[in-house]
Amino acid sequence: MQERFKPRLDGDFSLHYEDPDFDGDLCLLVDILELPEKGTLRVVRPEGDTSSTASSDTDILPHAPALQRQKSWPDHFVVPGFGYEMEHILEEGNRVYEESGKLLKLKRSQKSEILKKMAEMIYSFKPYPHEKELAMAAQALITAHPCLRMMAGEDGELGWKRHIGYKVASYRNNLAKAGVAEVAINTGRRSRNNPDNDHPHQNIKKARKAEVNYIINLPKDQTPATLETMREEIVHEVEKTERNQLVIGKLMNTTYALRRQEIVGALVAPRVRDVVDRWPALLMESQVFAEFHRINNVNLRNQFYKELDRHTPKLITLFRDKSTKTGKIAEELAKLMRIYELQEQRDVNMRRALVLRALPVYLREDAFKFFRTCNSADGPDLTDTPLRWLS
Repeated sequence: MQERFKPRLDGDFSLHYEDPDFDGDLCLLVDILELPEKGTLRVVRPEGDTSSTASSDTDILPHAPALQRQKSWPDHFVVPGFGYEMEHILEEGNRVYEESGKLLKLKRSQKSEILKKMAEMIYSFKPYPHEKELAMAAQALITAHPCLRMMAGEDGELGWKRHIGYKVASYRNNLAKAGVAEVAINTGRRSRNNPDNDHPHQNIKKARKAEVNYIINLPKDQTPATLETMREEIVHEVEKTERNQLVIGKLMNTTYALRRQEIVGALVAPRVRDVVDRWPALLMESQVFAEFHRINNVNLRNQFYKELDRHTPKLITLFRDKSTKTGKIAEELAKLMRIYELQEQRDVNMRRALVLRALPVYLREDAFKFFRTCNSADGPDLTDTPLRWLS
């Protein structure tokens, strides 16, 4: 695409698309599968980028932080490439191993090169891998290159797992010294010079299973002061009667690093009320979805409906079976099922509504705490309602 685009796309740029789930707001295109049918792509350049002529298809936006990580740990670990020379050595070693069973004896520098590439690949998914994930990476390495198995009687996977674990720790330490936020946040712990600090292996601040971008460095050419100014602009924009969703979205994206450093980097975790007071846009529906995407790189709404639709057939069968029994719960479910059966057109929205209305009933929860319906244009006050279904 970079070669075919006219004018030529030189310099720093990213691709964004108009996401219908966010009312047409521009969202960073990470995976081509996220692109909706007949979607609109836009080329986005950082401010001050004059490397090529702007056109009507190119937007000049404030420099947004490049998220460090765009995907979580894979189901199947893919071994990285090791450079032309190393790949040639491994190819020859695999050939010899297949013919005679002779293992490849690596030089120290060659082994270090392999471990460094493996550490970089692992870090691209997560900085603090678990033991099982290190074992998965080690197994993938000796599966891709059987000549790297250990000597007879040794556990090759265990040996490489141990070496990879040490290398990942060393790589993490080097990045922390370079100031990479997600690992530097755990430096300055107990040592000979600081005996009263936290233990090095306790209370490590690291991403949870679903989190991809836990904490990141400030954007290029931005400081805490400039990002604080942007935060004040967000507060001012949110207070307006007619909010500019696009402006709020851009500013929230740019200030993501500051927001995460305030939340994750604080010595004492801030209260939710304090966070939303400083960042009131987080109470907006569009920004709830957007912030979830920034942290987890998952479209929350699409993922929710995808899983809901996947379980809907079995749930409806479950509700229908329960409705034939006796008791208060069965009566409530039977009432919902009759309403559903009377509908002339039972599309996906109708099935979703049925499941969401019937689920709290089936679980013996007070549905009024979850859903409130009204016919008035104004409607009741839904501020404290945990889940709002507006239709």
